[in-house]
Amino acid sequence: MIFGVVNNNCEAIIKVAVGGVDSPKIAIDAVIDTGFTSFLSLPISVITELDLPWHYRDIGTLGDGSEVVFEIYKASVIWDGQNQVIDVAASDSDPLVGMSLLYGFKLQIETVEGGLVTIEALK
Repeated sequence: MIFGVVNNNCEAIIKVAVGGVDSPKIAIDAVIDTGFTSFLSLPISVITELDLPWHYRDIGTLGDGSEVVFEIYKASVIWDGQNQVIDVAASDSDPLVGMSLLYGFKLQIETVEGGLVTIEALK
């Protein structure tokens, strides 16, 4: 089970351990974004720090309907206690956890400042 908290901006935040496939991991705070269909986004500064390998370019549609090109990198995360190799989109925003990483899990959010965020595997 994964736990997090709702911050003062009403964002659901969890810690994600991320790094290169065969490298040490660092813990980052990431916002859960149910409108983001990929796995994880990270600022390019974090991608550079972790020395993540570039994988490909992808076109994504933003919330306002505009399309942008994303640089996609490979990373490894510890998700619900298991190592998982995922795609990471380079972004200018704060780190985001998307629906592909949440797939197969139940997400519960107590939507008040300081509320509990709980993510558990579906049975």
